Amino acid sequence: MAIRTELTLRLPNSPGALAGDERVNIVALSVEPSGQLRLVVDNHVRASGVLRERHHQVTTREVLVAAVASGPGALAPVLAMVAGAGVNVEYAYGTAPDTGSSASIVIGVDDAARAAAAAGI
Repeated sequence: MAIRTELTLRLPNSPGALAGDERVNIVALSVEPSGQLRLVVDNHVRASGVLRERHHQVTTREVLVAAVASGPGALAPVLAMVAGAGVNVEYAYGTAPDTGSSASIVIGVDDAARAAAAAGI
């Protein structure tokens, strides 16, 4: 598990709103029907700068990113550790390749530092 910086912004619901090639690797993303985009990228400073140049209002927050085995119940120990630290999970999103043995899960919590400390990070 690691603490990463997540970028959040609103995008218009229109073709091409997510398009672009700015040499930033997207680690994870979530888009809601309202247009709220959450991104975890390899270089959040560059990504937020590019987005702000394009006149987007970008907010940042610290989130947990956990690599877990891809299978039933694999996330339970991570969530138990977060709960044991008294930290509330506000949202989560993730991905796993069809043929992979692991999944990456982004967990938005109310206190990433406390959750990470409980995990020994």
